[in-house]
Amino acid sequence: MEQKQVAVVLSGCGVYDGSEIHEAVLTLLAIDQQGAAYQCFAPDIIQHHVINHLTGEASDEVRNVLVESARLARGNIEPLSKFDADAFDAVIFPGGFGAAKNLSSFAFEGADCSVDGGVASAVKAMLDRGKPIGALCIAPAVMAKILPGAKVTIGADAATAAAIEAMGGKHQRSGHGEVVVDEANNLVTSPCYMLEATVGQIAEDAAKTVAEVLSRTR
Repeated sequence: MEQKQVAVVLSGCGVYDGSEIHEAVLTLLAIDQQGAAYQCFAPDIIQHHVINHLTGEASDEVRNVLVESARLARGNIEPLSKFDADAFDAVIFPGGFGAAKNLSSFAFEGADCSVDGGVASAVKAMLDRGKPIGALCIAPAVMAKILPGAKVTIGADAATAAAIEAMGGKHQRSGHGEVVVDEANNLVTSPCYMLEATVGQIAEDAAKTVAEVLSRTR
């Protein structure tokens, strides 16, 4: 049987200004362990800001989302502008504040946010082809902005759930080990670090998300 190909879209490197590292790495691990292959992508843009992960304070550095994401991908990464929906069976977006700061402006503008054009195009291209889309942690909020009426989960955070509803999305509460499936959009979401979590729980959430996504490929 031909190996399934999964695109993984990153948003930098580090929970406070990029991709959540555990979510990203454990998603890649789950894809590999479940017999599929992955290719990482990231938009070639300047990230919103740089956070010192030791102090939590913003610095005056300037970093590029693609360059930072390459740290997670061990250099094997492509700019999102090169994404070809016909070449992949599925796409998955790990979380981290990068999804809400770099892939979109959700962290700053909530329901009134905008989404990076390349991200929106990739999601819509997969939707048009009936191919599954996965999103972890805060990334489901970005999907709710792109896909009107999408059903997603970010766990149980009331303020984020309200913003999703304000965008026209439907939020479903969930806990660790649970995924929420939106059949109409072929969208699979899981809360991950939107809930208090151990790394083991993140591994389980990522594995179950990947399993559901792969089960929906043709």
